[in-house]
Amino acid sequence: MAIAECLQILAVFIFMLLLSHWIWNNEISPVTNWPVVGMLPGLLYKAPHIHQYATQLLKQSGGTFEFRGPWFANMNILLTCDPINIRHISTRNFLNYQKGPDYKKIFEPFGDGVLNSDFESWKSFRRMIQSMIKDNKFQLFLERSMREKVTKGLIPVLQHVSRLGIAVDLQDLFQRFTFDNICLLVLGFDPNSLSVDLPEVAYKTAFDDVEEAVFYRHIVPESIWKLQKWLNIGQEKKLSMAMSIIDNFLEQCISSKKEEVRRRNKAQKLQVQEKEEEDYDLITACIEEEEMDDEETKSSKNSDKYLRDIGFNFIAAGKDTVNAALTWFFWLIATHPSVEEKIIEEIKAKLQRNEDGTWRFYNLQELSKLVYIHGAICETLRLYPAVPFNHRVSVQEDTLPSGHHVEANTRVMFSLYSMGSMEEIWGDDCLEFKPERWISERGSIIHVPSYKFIAFNTGPRSCLGKDITFIQMKIIATSILWNYHVKLVEDHPVAPCLSVMMHMKHGLKVRISKRGES
Repeated sequence: MAIAECLQILAVFIFMLLLSHWIWNNEISPVTNWPVVGMLPGLLYKAPHIHQYATQLLKQSGGTFEFRGPWFANMNILLTCDPINIRHISTRNFLNYQKGPDYKKIFEPFGDGVLNSDFESWKSFRRMIQSMIKDNKFQLFLERSMREKVTKGLIPVLQHVSRLGIAVDLQDLFQRFTFDNICLLVLGFDPNSLSVDLPEVAYKTAFDDVEEAVFYRHIVPESIWKLQKWLNIGQEKKLSMAMSIIDNFLEQCISSKKEEVRRRNKAQKLQVQEKEEEDYDLITACIEEEEMDDEETKSSKNSDKYLRDIGFNFIAAGKDTVNAALTWFFWLIATHPSVEEKIIEEIKAKLQRNEDGTWRFYNLQELSKLVYIHGAICETLRLYPAVPFNHRVSVQEDTLPSGHHVEANTRVMFSLYSMGSMEEIWGDDCLEFKPERWISERGSIIHVPSYKFIAFNTGPRSCLGKDITFIQMKIIATSILWNYHVKLVEDHPVAPCLSVMMHMKHGLKVRISKRGES
């Protein structure tokens, strides 16, 4: 890095520190467009309440707001929660709105995986995911892994805390559950972080550190985090340490999986009988698919970096979306006893229990009968989407249906959280938790256009894991609610944290008691 560039970045860094100090000691308007620094002071001032801040701006501006950042930082953003604009950007003019180079810089740890990819690379990843998800072997592996993780991980921990009468952070339990499960589905490896002793798992914590650093890169100028990276200080130092831990973990898992596949292929050639139930994880599927490709493609697909980027992307994407949604789901259930009662009634009416009336693990076909709980999950994701913001960059200039002009190379962000708070979209009762909103008079789920209910994205980039998310949430919800009553710890604060995911800032502290017991 040139000395002149370093001095320039250092000057900006010092300026930002002074600005931040002034902001925290002065009341300012959240929408003032200041000379040189733009609206950044308001953003920093409101950062602890970023979702409410975005919602306020969008309500005042009719659903689309033009944020002006510092002139030196390339932080101008067009923020929208207008469903018609979102449909235009995500579907009708899809090719004009890509992830873009800035996105790839911010999400640098994700490498060349699906979350960073555009165009042909993205299409290739998407075809691979679709093929795997539709494979019957994957469906069976998903159900089996969930059954084992519920019966041997989640239930024993709940029994333990229930018997002792101690408070537990339900968010932490869900994070451990989904981390173990996504590692199983992607790597065929169970970290066993969900056990009675709640062990510290270094690579699980490292993924959390990466998530925190990526969010930090969203809200400060690029020059600031690049300086921290160069000096190896602050969030960037933490990120570097986390990536070292994660890369070592993935390298070991991939090496082990390659050896396992080689042994399996050798056994098949020798016609040795294999076990009846084989794991069908993503990395195994990628390695086996490589055997059918030509030499050039085979070499690229079987490279450790290719497999590393796939593993990292899918673990990062899958470890938090479900647990974030589950945490808000159980908070909403705990604060709405009538909804909890209706869920219990539906389970009793539609799911067959053991002869002695006790709970058992329900398969995917049985869970599809649960309409009310499906509505409750949709309502949770409407109010608290697991991923609260979505990010695109315009390739060429464009005009949105709202009339806003978009210059080429403009950052465009959707506020999924704000959409759930808009009366124009959901009615005057939009802030209420009402699963009935999703259920027709005939008792079936009402279809809502994906550009309006955008928790799973919309258009060609719609989330392929939508059905898996509902399956996992229904399995965990029925397992807990049929067996236990969840009560919030009194006066425990509940608020979203500063993150790329909709986590709770202070966790979700609860007490667990067996259903039927006081």
